[in-house]
Amino acid sequence: MLKDHARLMSAFLASGEIVGRKKLQKMIYISKKLTFPFQEKFQFHFYGPYSEELTLRVEELCNMGFISETKEKKGGYFQYRYAITEEGQGFLKLYEEQMPFLKDCLEDMNLQSARFLELVSTILYFDNLEKEEVKEKIFTLKRKQKYTAEEVDEAYEYINQLKYKIQ
Repeated sequence: MLKDHARLMSAFLASGEIVGRKKLQKMIYISKKLTFPFQEKFQFHFYGPYSEELTLRVEELCNMGFISETKEKKGGYFQYRYAITEEGQGFLKLYEEQMPFLKDCLEDMNLQSARFLELVSTILYFDNLEKEEVKEKIFTLKRKQKYTAEEVDEAYEYINQLKYKIQ
């Protein structure tokens, strides 16, 4: 149990601050698909892959004081900011698991928009299908997002760049 919490805390440490719950979900899912040892189970949801386990684990880490969650009003909605606390960093020193290249990947993902990461994670969710089938799914399931064929190609290229970082 604590190992999974420590892995998540390592992700927060590597990322610095993560702004947005959706972005957090996508970053962890993409990392998992890149073979980093995150154990949370994901299902396809309205905004792409989503893990209730991840949501609960983050809530537990916040309650333990290892992760800080800041809620801020932004226009007509609330946005959440997450960062590891000093207590979390201290705890992590006891359980830290070496995950080479995680920092590079997460820092890069953290620079991307949540919308783009939603596209990348959706592509990875359907990675057992041919590229044309994935495009059809995206244009059907993500119709409201209005992704273009160029954006889908950019997402595939981005996935290849991430895979290259971990080789």
